[in-house]
Amino acid sequence: MPNDELFSSFQVRNYQLADWKYEKIMEEIRDFEKSLDNDHEIALKLASFGSAVTMVVTSIGYQNPDMLYFYGYVNGKDSQLIQHANQLNFLITSVEREDKTKPARRIGFRAPDDADE
Repeated sequence: MPNDELFSSFQVRNYQLADWKYEKIMEEIRDFEKSLDNDHEIALKLASFGSAVTMVVTSIGYQNPDMLYFYGYVNGKDSQLIQHANQLNFLITSVEREDKTKPARRIGFRAPDDADE
């Protein structure tokens, strides 16, 4: 294969884009979730609101080039955090799940019948 064909199929990854940051966050969350028991689920401590806010995160999304979206609950209310990728600063922590009749939520691994939650 000539060199120009080899390089034309090669894609350079832009590590400044939100999709790469999303992948790294999800990697860290999966590793953290492995340590949780069935009575706990993941939460994020957000520190950029003057005081700490705990968000129980149910899913995460992104939009290139630089936006990340965190969906979940703050004080039991539906919440969404829209975060510029340059402003990422949170603590991954765990909280005891409130509804003991349902399994603990895991980010990105929800069963189809859990979609209404």
